[in-house]
Amino acid sequence: MPTRTAAATTATPPPPGTAIRQLASRLRRLPPSCGPVRLIGVDGHAGSGKSTFAERLAEALGGSPVLHLDDLATHDELFAWTGRLLTQVIEPLGHGETAHYTPYDWRTRSFGPLRPLPPASVMVIEGVGAGRRALRPYLAQLLWMELPREEAWARGRSRDGEEQREFWEGWVEAEERHFAEDPSRPYAHGVVRQLPEGYEVLPGA
Repeated sequence: MPTRTAAATTATPPPPGTAIRQLASRLRRLPPSCGPVRLIGVDGHAGSGKSTFAERLAEALGGSPVLHLDDLATHDELFAWTGRLLTQVIEPLGHGETAHYTPYDWRTRSFGPLRPLPPASVMVIEGVGAGRRALRPYLAQLLWMELPREEAWARGRSRDGEEQREFWEGWVEAEERHFAEDPSRPYAHGVVRQLPEGYEVLPGA
C-alpha cells in the first residue's frame, strides 16, 4: 500500500475585522438582558483600548449605541457612579423606555444637559467597571480587554499627556482598589486581545 505524504500547509490568517463580525453575530443571537436590550459590557484597565474596540463592535452591530462610563464618573466619584447608572439608564431601559443621563464634562467639572438613550436591540457599555457586580445581572455578555495594567496605564498616560499627570496618580490607586474589591475579569464571557491588525476574541475565565 503506498505511503501518503501530507503536504505542509501554512494557515492563512483571517482578514482583519473577522473576529469582531463573528462576535457581533453571536451577540445579536443572545436573549435580551435588560428589558428588550442586550447589554454588552466592555471592561479592562484604563488605557487598554476599550473605547476604540467598543466603537468598532458597535459599528459591526449595525450602529448600536455606546454608553461611555466616563460620562457618568466624576473627579470626585471615579467609581461611585453605580446609582446614576442604575437610576438614569438601567431602570428605564429595563422597562423598554428611553433613558436620559447627564454626561459629565471633565474640563468644566460639571454635568451637562440630559442626553437621551433610546432602547436598542444591542447596546454597548464600556469603561473601567463595566463588569462590576451591580451591573452584571443586566449584562447579556461581558468582554474583557486583555492588556497588562502597567502597559495599559502607560498607554493612557501617553495619550492624555502631561496635563493629566496628577489625575493619573490618583487614578491608578483608585483603579487598583476597585478591582481588588470588585474584580471583573473572572466573570468575563470573552477576552479581547488587540492584534497588529484587528482583534482576537478568546473564551473568558
